[in-house]
Amino acid sequence: MQDIEVIAPNLKHSLSGVTTTVIRLLPIQKKMIGIVATGPGLPDDLPHIRLIKVPFLSNRTRRVWHARRNTEMLMGLFLRKVLRRNLKLLFTSAAQRDHSGFTKKLIAQMDALIATTPQAASFLQHPSTVIMHGVNTELFHPAEDKQALRNKLGLPGGTLIGCFGRIRPQKGVDLLVNATLSVLPKHPDAHIVFTGRATSEFEAFQAEQEAKLQAAGLGDRVHFLGERPWEEIVETYRALDLFVAPARHEGFGLTPLEAMASGVPAIACHGVGAFSAQIKDGETGRLVEKDNAPALAEALDQMLSDPAQLAAAGQAARAHVERNFRIEGEAEAIVEVYRSLLDTE
Repeated sequence: MQDIEVIAPNLKHSLSGVTTTVIRLLPIQKKMIGIVATGPGLPDDLPHIRLIKVPFLSNRTRRVWHARRNTEMLMGLFLRKVLRRNLKLLFTSAAQRDHSGFTKKLIAQMDALIATTPQAASFLQHPSTVIMHGVNTELFHPAEDKQALRNKLGLPGGTLIGCFGRIRPQKGVDLLVNATLSVLPKHPDAHIVFTGRATSEFEAFQAEQEAKLQAAGLGDRVHFLGERPWEEIVETYRALDLFVAPARHEGFGLTPLEAMASGVPAIACHGVGAFSAQIKDGETGRLVEKDNAPALAEALDQMLSDPAQLAAAGQAARAHVERNFRIEGEAEAIVEVYRSLLDTE
């Protein structure tokens, strides 16, 4: 193993956007710099060090601690200030809103900051480097045989629409369900799959959505699959014909890029996360007004009504990601920040 120069903590058990970011970047960054992850919920093949071992690493070597959550900033500060570890602290922010007073205090103690969008940078109140997310176009790619893949995954045939992420109002799950009520009866071969977990706080919310679908006679065409293994999520993207990201709020929002890299056009909302920068409206998918179920229904109906346009948009989406959102560019830009910190006294 290379000398450890960077530690990327993931201090959360459940799959989240931050966890996904760590999983995406490290296999590429490990070819550029000595980087390991620490924390639970990560694949076994990812370069990893147990958190309990971090305080015992040699203090003669300076390292970067790359936090992406408040808990990880706190842990980095504890390691440096209390345990006197030789660490430079880096924080990446995707939040497009004013931070809490507590978060601002943590941010002020970081040595460097990365923002995933210019909007996120505007809320940091400190200098930052804007590095937009990219996707691994080797991992995310179109399916060779979509029907065989659906059979393997136990997914329905026909036209398949996907929506991935936590089941909660923030993600706009209810907006897609409400749009579905008017759209699916017009397209009898279409199905929707939701992947993602509803925490106890939002179990009633999911039950409410399922009840609406059952009452409309659509319960057998909209499938809540729950939290799925990462490898299965990657394959499920390839099995789709259309992806929808109806979120009301999002930090960056990577799922449309992952779908488009898989040859699947995407519908998302103007002014949410980085969706407006990701999707070329009318070419690689559609951008609609946020928090507007009728507008979402109109876009869904339009795309489902023209299978040739849907297929062409999928091809255009893949090409768009390959030109503009390859993960190698993101990984290289972040490693440049690592090296600047390691070279700074």
